[in-house]
Order: sequence, then structure tokens, then C-alpha cells
Amino acid sequence: MKITSTSCICPVLVCLCFVQRCYGTAHHSSIKVTRNQTKHIEGETEVHHRPKRGWVWNQFFVLEEHMGPDPQYVGKLHSNSDKGDGSVKYILTGEGAGTIFIIDDTTGDIHSTKSLDREQKTHYVLHAQAIDRRTNKPLEPESEFIIKVQDINDNAPKFTDGPYIVTVPEMSDMGTSVLQVTATDADDPTYGNSARVVYSILQGQPYFSVDPKTGVIRTALHNMDREAREHYSVVIQAKDMAGQVGGLSGSTTVNITLTDVNDNPPRFPQKHYQLYVPESAQVGSAVGKIKANDADTGSNADMTYSIINGDGIGIFSISTDKETREGILSLKKPLNYEKKKSYTLTIEGANTHLDFRFSHLGPFKDATMLKIIVGDVDEPPLFSMPSYVMEVYENAKIGTVVGTVLAQDPDSANSLVRYFIDYSAEDDRCFNIDANTGTIRTTKVLDREETPWYNITVAASENDNPGLLSHVTVGIRVLDVNDNPPELAREYDIVVCENSKPGQVIHTISAIDRDDFANGPRFNFFLDERLSVNPNFTLKDNEACKSAFKVSLMLMCYDL
Repeated sequence: MKITSTSCICPVLVCLCFVQRCYGTAHHSSIKVTRNQTKHIEGETEVHHRPKRGWVWNQFFVLEEHMGPDPQYVGKLHSNSDKGDGSVKYILTGEGAGTIFIIDDTTGDIHSTKSLDREQKTHYVLHAQAIDRRTNKPLEPESEFIIKVQDINDNAPKFTDGPYIVTVPEMSDMGTSVLQVTATDADDPTYGNSARVVYSILQGQPYFSVDPKTGVIRTALHNMDREAREHYSVVIQAKDMAGQVGGLSGSTTVNITLTDVNDNPPRFPQKHYQLYVPESAQVGSAVGKIKANDADTGSNADMTYSIINGDGIGIFSISTDKETREGILSLKKPLNYEKKKSYTLTIEGANTHLDFRFSHLGPFKDATMLKIIVGDVDEPPLFSMPSYVMEVYENAKIGTVVGTVLAQDPDSANSLVRYFIDYSAEDDRCFNIDANTGTIRTTKVLDREETPWYNITVAASENDNPGLLSHVTVGIRVLDVNDNPPELAREYDIVVCENSKPGQVIHTISAIDRDDFANGPRFNFFLDERLSVNPNFTLKDNEACKSAFKVSLMLMCYDL
């Protein structure tokens, strides 16, 4: 039997797709499915080949963020078994079927009923089937296809980490990298330019620039000086659509601070200074301060001070206060207005932490001249000696001159000086002093054997300023005179044995003298002739002891 070609036609479902680009026009595309053709070979029987059954698909596309009043047309399912008489029923299942996507079961037209967001879901997987409406039997096997949500530029670039705070050293070379900023765009980077971001600078020129592709911010000027301006607020914009008109944009702020480097030497505000120091200033005390200014900050402004010249190098010293960065001038030796009324010092302030990259801006030190005026102070009288030692004989008459002290006003006024003895309440007042001349006299008869030495304090004051006092110690030695006779060292009660032999020493006695050595021994011993002498005893000097302070004598016993 001859088989006709029409009896071998198999039903095939055809997909008609609706594709719309972001900024293009809508168009339909259809997938044509052709039958396998029969081939007649001369001399041979005509052979018919059965075609393969199956769906042939392209992707469906649906535009995101559709806001129209009507459902958005997606595409069309069609089977070649469909003669247009309504006998074919189209069924849609899978993700969003019946809720997001609906199908006209007669025509196979698919529509989207909701506005979709590609950034939430990029595609939907569905299944299509064509069945005989009368028998409910499949005309085609079920087949899977994808509806892809097509991106539009509905997301602006965002800087997720801003605003930024960053630093860069002052005086950096032009083109020094400061920071790289990055903006992200949620749109599809594989489709069009919706996610293609270009960077630009809205605020911060001409000081900084940004690379349009990488977002790297760089310095745009040479030698940006922190001391001229320290803070900059730079606004960076990221724009999609490769920066074209109509692209969406986002911006961020980058706060840039120039950090300090040691590019400024210290400078004294004046080249000449004058300082008043009273002559009464104490050695070791601080007498003044001086400061050089440095426009830098932190350790870059640290400096030390030194005296490099002047006639006061040996009189004054200078140290550095690290907190205030001041030079502290101190006194090394006493001042005397009457001897020298002024001094001149050359003081230098120099940075301690140098940056040799900027040595051409130096030298990083400065010097100034300081004139020190010594102030005249009303000083108390000055005694001619730091202390006095005087002598007077004991038993001298009352009013005997012991000695004289001398004090003078060291000031140029040379005021008259008055004297007095500074007695305490319990002192025995044995001396007085002439208030005008400073002559010291006795007020009592002195006894060396009672008090051999006196210490008194003499005060001197100026007539014009009695409150200014100076004091000096006067030691008075009482000299000895021979005013004390020798005395036996003790009372003697001598016992003599009856059988003592003639010439035998029966006892030795000694004497003392309260006077000084020069007026004391040597002593001469003898028996008082005014008294009756017992012939049985004799007295004999001990010659070996005559030069001693105590001299002995011997009693010789004769035959009784």
C-alpha cells in the first residue's frame, strides 16, 4: 500500500515569544518546526520517515517593573495540531503559573499579571502541555521552559561604606593615592549598561581627583599645606549607564584630613626681647620664659632651647618645658645690681625631630637676642665680715670696749645703718652696742672662771627702712688674769704611824689654780711661818712636779 505524505504529519507545539528590550520595540519571534521530508530515489520504492516528536523553545522574556494597566504579554504557545477550531487546550504549570503567569488555554497566549522585580527573582521555570480538549489526552509530551525577567535600569549605584574618613600626609606628591571607593549597582551586569558604573567628583576640585573606572581618589595638587588648610570634604558620584544621560546616580562624602609633617621651622615672634630680673632672685629659681612658635603639631613641633652666646652664659641657664614647648630661664649665680646692671644672651630654639625630605625648607632652628635688666632691690645692710671674734679681759671695768662691727648699705643710696644686739629673753645681757658706731662694750664685770666665752647676735638695719635686717654672730672670748690663788686639791687628814722611820715620806699633797695655765702652775709650797712649826715634820717640794698644774709636796718624818 502506498502511504501518502499527509498521513505522516505529527502535531508539534510551537512557541511564539514576545521579546522587549529596555529601550527597544516589542517584537514577536516564532519557532518553526518542519517535518522530515520524504525522499524519492529513482528505481526504488518511496520510503517515508517518521519525524521526531518534541518541543522546540527559545526563552520567554518579561520586562520587570511593568506598571501598565493591562497584563503584560509574554509570548504564545502553539501546536501544529491546532487547526484553530478550539480542539487543542493549552496547560501551564510551574513557578508562578496561575498567579503571576496566566495562559489562554485556547490561543496559548501567556500574560504576566504582576509587576516583577529582577533583583528579587531573575527567572521562572514553567511547564507547557497541549492536550485534546475532547479526550484530555496529550497531543505533545510536557516540556519545560524558562521565562526570564528582563532587567531595566531601576537601581541607582550605592556606596555601602560611606561616609568615609581618611588622612593623607601634607606635602604629598601629586597623584598620591588617598582611598578607593566602591559603589554597587543591583541591576544586571550582564545586560546593557544598567550596572556599568562611572565615578566622578562633584566637590573637592582642584585638590583631589577620582579615577572614573576604579574609584581611586588621588591628590591633584603639589605640596598641599596643612597649615594653610587641614580639612577637605570631597563628594564622589557613581553613575550607571556608563555615565550617560539618563543614568541613575548615588554619591558619598569623603572627609580628608591632611596629617602633619615637619615642614615648618620654629620661629621667634621677635628678634629682640627684654627681661627684668631683680637682683634678689634666688639661685636656681626660674626668672623668665621665652617661646618660639612652630606651625607644625605633635612631635614635629618639639624643640629644645640653648644659650649660644652672650655675657650671661655663666650666670643663666635655659631648659625646655616639653608640655608647653617654652624655654625656662633660670639663675645659676647671684645677681648684684651694684656690680653689673644688665646681661645679653643669644637664645636658639631648634626642632628635635627632623624630616630630611624637607631639609630644603630649613634651617629648622631660629635665634633671638634677650637683654636681661638687673633690678635694684633695697637690700639689708651688709656686714664687713661673715662673723666676728673679739677678746676682753675678765675683771675689766664696766663700759670697756670689746670691739666694733661694721655694716654698710650695699645699695646706691648708702643709707645710714643702726645696730642693736638681738638678745633672747633668757640671755644674760653682759654687753651693749652703740647704735650708730657698732662699738660693743661690757655692761658687767666678767669672770672667765664662770663664763669663758660669749656668743651674741648683732643686727643692723637701715634708717630709711628699719624692716630690712641683717644679722652677724659675734664670739667674745674672756681673757684670763691671775685673780685666783692656788688651793689645796682637797682637805687632808694625815695619819702617821708611831714606828715610822726618820726621812720617810708619810704623805703627798697637791694644789690647783682656777686661773688659766699661764697664771696657774708652777706652785711653791712652804710651811706657814706665822704658825708654830712642829720640828718633827719637814716639807719638801717635789721638783719633778713643779711645772705641772698640780704640784706635790712631801712630809718627812724624823725620829719621834
